[in-house]
Amino acid sequence: MSGAASPGASAAVLRLVYRALWWIVAPLAVLRLYIRSRKERGYREHIGERFGHIPARRADDLAPLIWVHAVSVGETRAAQPLIDALMKAHPKARVLLTHMTPSGRATGLELFGDRVSRGYLPYDLPVLVRRFLRAWRPSLGIVMETEVWPTLIDECKRGDVPLVLTNARMSERSYRRAAKFGRAVREVFGGFSRVLAQTPSDAERLTALGARNVAVLGNLKFDMTAPPELVARGQAWRSAIGERPVWVAASTREGEETLVLRAFAALNVPNALLILVPRHPQRFDEVSALIASLGLTSARRSVWAPKPAAAGSGADVPEPLPESVQVLLGDSMGELGAYYAAADLAFIGGSLLPLGGQNLIEACAAGVPVLIGPHTFNFTQATNDAIAAGAALRVQDPQELARGLREIFGDKARRLSMSAAASAFAARHRGATQRTVSVLSALLEEESDAAK
Repeated sequence: MSGAASPGASAAVLRLVYRALWWIVAPLAVLRLYIRSRKERGYREHIGERFGHIPARRADDLAPLIWVHAVSVGETRAAQPLIDALMKAHPKARVLLTHMTPSGRATGLELFGDRVSRGYLPYDLPVLVRRFLRAWRPSLGIVMETEVWPTLIDECKRGDVPLVLTNARMSERSYRRAAKFGRAVREVFGGFSRVLAQTPSDAERLTALGARNVAVLGNLKFDMTAPPELVARGQAWRSAIGERPVWVAASTREGEETLVLRAFAALNVPNALLILVPRHPQRFDEVSALIASLGLTSARRSVWAPKPAAAGSGADVPEPLPESVQVLLGDSMGELGAYYAAADLAFIGGSLLPLGGQNLIEACAAGVPVLIGPHTFNFTQATNDAIAAGAALRVQDPQELARGLREIFGDKARRLSMSAAASAFAARHRGATQRTVSVLSALLEEESDAAK
């Protein structure tokens, strides 16, 4: 014997190490929640749920439960058309929506109200996951995009809960990282009942990592549409802004606002207005201070145009925005559709720094020409397709961003052409939701038949 561990033994050892690390990390994770709650209070709420402590379903509640896990804001919004379609297709089923972040949970509340149950996914330890599964008794689990928790997958398999990785994506970078774990990672991905990939490239990488029953169904985000009241709100803002050139920098990340403001300083377009929308709400005050430190005149959306108090008042026109305001800080959640409706052009954040980019599909669906930075590995296919369709322009740095904005602002025909291309690009790729519902409904029916 050579003394070398077998692949199976290596996978088992990695699983034990992983679980041991969770026992060490879990108490520290609570400390981290309290530290993060200094900026975002929601992190100190519902902590018991992260340990599987939730009210159990009544024993006589026999309705099928569809459980959807959407880690944060982007995944929750992508899940909206899917959840709505599932509820329509299965009106007797209940829906549980779980998250990892308070902003994701708040988004779920905003989108669905009391139509769904909600909670945090427990930490990935066997005893916690089993407690969660026993309490909720899901008929079907749906995990959005890239959330892969080895113990959760193991326990769902052990408990005969079909678990589907939906709207799945796997970048080349993430694939190379995961492939280093060999058989261990193949066992993890092989635990999913189905994997529904966004693109053929995603499907190929996921299959290479051990995923079974892989199908390419497209990207659910193409089926996202801004609610009419949001669009009306944005159009009302635009009326109050006037005829100024307006661009929105959407979902910017830490360190990126400085680069965006540098591009704004170099723009040289008279009377231009920048709507700056940080991705994370806990950074609103920080970004406001940054704008002030650069000597720019700004207004906060929450002060200039407070959210309407009554339903149906989304189109109320606020007071005219003073022309002296150079930057409007978008300090609100869930209103990107309104910001896009108020803008002529959009820059999509997370892409000037090596952060992988954010979703450009929502801007395209709004018919807004898009500029995007070089780092888009989380949205490679959608970004490349949008550029090829003439809906988006790639820029490498703040100087190129300023030049691209200036050129498009100065060429109305080009701007209108990009706008039409963006709308057509988004429309051409719709339909993933219904394809996904068909697959998930078949699984639900299989489970129902097996239970009889």
